[in-house]
Amino acid sequence: MSDWPLWEVFVRARRGLSHVHAGSLHAPDAEMALRNARDLYTRRQEGVSVWVVPAAQITASSPDERDAFFDPAADKVYRHPTFYDVPEGVQHL
Repeated sequence: MSDWPLWEVFVRARRGLSHVHAGSLHAPDAEMALRNARDLYTRRQEGVSVWVVPAAQITASSPDERDAFFDPAADKVYRHPTFYDVPEGVQHL
């Protein structure tokens, strides 16, 4: 079992709109990973969809480089609502 690849499990809840990381498991292939994820992470029928992804296929940004990695978004002021003038009387914006 130690030779089996690690799989990351994402579950979408009945009332949820997106998949959320539920945990990890080891399995020999995608089909077994999906079945084990269903049995392990949706025992109480709280999920409507399950994704399994090989952990080796996930690429993530480095926490040490977070400032430099996310800096390009800081110069796009048009993405922030403070850039626009809101007319008087407009509610719920």
